[in-house]
Amino acid sequence: MAAPRERRDGGGSASLWAALLLTAVALRPAEAVSEPMTVAFDVRPGGVVHSFSQNAGPGDKYTCVFTYASQGGTNEKWQMSLGTSEDNQHFTCTIWRPQGKSYLYFTQFKAEVRGAEIEYGMAYSKAAFERESDVPLKNEEFEVTKTAVAHRPGAFKAELSKLVIVAKASRSEL
Repeated sequence: MAAPRERRDGGGSASLWAALLLTAVALRPAEAVSEPMTVAFDVRPGGVVHSFSQNAGPGDKYTCVFTYASQGGTNEKWQMSLGTSEDNQHFTCTIWRPQGKSYLYFTQFKAEVRGAEIEYGMAYSKAAFERESDVPLKNEEFEVTKTAVAHRPGAFKAELSKLVIVAKASRSEL
């Protein structure tokens, strides 16, 4: 629908159009679901700590941050997918290499959430690809806290291809 053109004789059709638009925005459903989104990014080797983050939810209520250091090979294309439940109380963040297996040697990793507390977190050495299934890291290789899934120094065997986090909105103190 095209916006009405403002009349040159000083009429108020442009201001009427603006008022209608503001009313429509104000009356939209408060429970509007934020569409899941997937963002591509490069995982870069070189041993330097890198970080990638993305916001999701109404008013960017949640943030997912992936921090890592890796060695070997060249840049790899990875993806971060984020979504919220209909009531915006749950948040998911999945970080993975779509080709299944990363050929980089990870010296460290940490996926953390802000604005929520983790209810489920998992790390995988290999992500599902074609007929292959996800291969989880051994429990001793990583740890899950209220806000992060991270490697365990000395136990992590340097293979990482996927991280999954499901979190619930943090309670706000009154």
